[in-house]
Amino acid sequence: MTDTSALPDVNREWHLLSRPVGWPKPEDFALVEAPMPVPGEGQVLVRNLYVSVDPYMRGRMSAAKSYVAPFELGKVMQGGAVGEVVASNAEGISVGDHVLHFFGWREYAAVDAKNAVKVDPQAAPLSTYLGVLGMTGLTAYAGLLRTAAFKEGDVVFVSGAAGAVGSQVGQIARLKGASRVIGSAGSDEKVKLLVEEYGFDAAFNYKTGPVSEQLRAAAPDGIDVYFDNVGGDHLEAAIGSLNRDGRIAVCGMISVYNNTEPAPGPRNLARLIQTRGRIEGFLVGDHYDLQPQFVQEVGPWVASGALKYRETVVEGIENNLEAFLGVLRGDNTGKMIVKL
Repeated sequence: MTDTSALPDVNREWHLLSRPVGWPKPEDFALVEAPMPVPGEGQVLVRNLYVSVDPYMRGRMSAAKSYVAPFELGKVMQGGAVGEVVASNAEGISVGDHVLHFFGWREYAAVDAKNAVKVDPQAAPLSTYLGVLGMTGLTAYAGLLRTAAFKEGDVVFVSGAAGAVGSQVGQIARLKGASRVIGSAGSDEKVKLLVEEYGFDAAFNYKTGPVSEQLRAAAPDGIDVYFDNVGGDHLEAAIGSLNRDGRIAVCGMISVYNNTEPAPGPRNLARLIQTRGRIEGFLVGDHYDLQPQFVQEVGPWVASGALKYRETVVEGIENNLEAFLGVLRGDNTGKMIVKL
């Protein structure tokens, strides 16, 4: 067992105090001081260096039954994190190693070695293991290539395209031979980024006019694939522009996450009959078998600069909540990361 006497006595961590109704409020959360965790048998103590905040976390703040257990009230929340091992009580992981794990929203975490994945800071910046080479990237890869069954020559539309997942979907589609890639985003600056840096063929600001009209202008011959991060009017617009045998992969619906009343569904679902279209939801957790293939293919694209990525970095554990709220507002370009 490693000596931990030089470590702080307390560990700052974020607790969920009450379940948000509508938009989360600061009083629903608290940054508390807890005793420094002690790694048990088969565990390592990790000093978190970067933690992830993601839209799906809003769902875990609700008590509603979902695909993952809700956060417990009065207890520390969870999320992706990467950090340095400062104490080890497990074989195979040593002090100084860097690991990826799922105990974010805190400064230090005692993690079962079996749930810690060693990562190499020499191969790629540590933060990328939470984004472009992590769960975010695999979400884009699996959703586009497996769920949406992308094929060369497809016209692809991505909503939330300047976000961590969406920006990667569009670039993978382009690198895989899409005939046209269209993205939507929430500001003119992000639209410019999509076209000039990420190589989208067209992009539009969904705040400046009806999505359906802007999509028809950007894709006059229709779309074959829609990767949905937004839901709402974007989903309806995509169905309206869907070509014969078109596919829609539903990754997220951030536009409705804070609604207190059920959002109305698309009013044009009958078009799926005409187009023989398909809508399928997916979770990245069902596609971890693709991880080796994903890293093998996407890793070199990232290393060579063929696939570009952005990160919005917020510093300090005390700003973890504000960073999360920023994701819900769409403040981030690319992956939102908190640097501790």
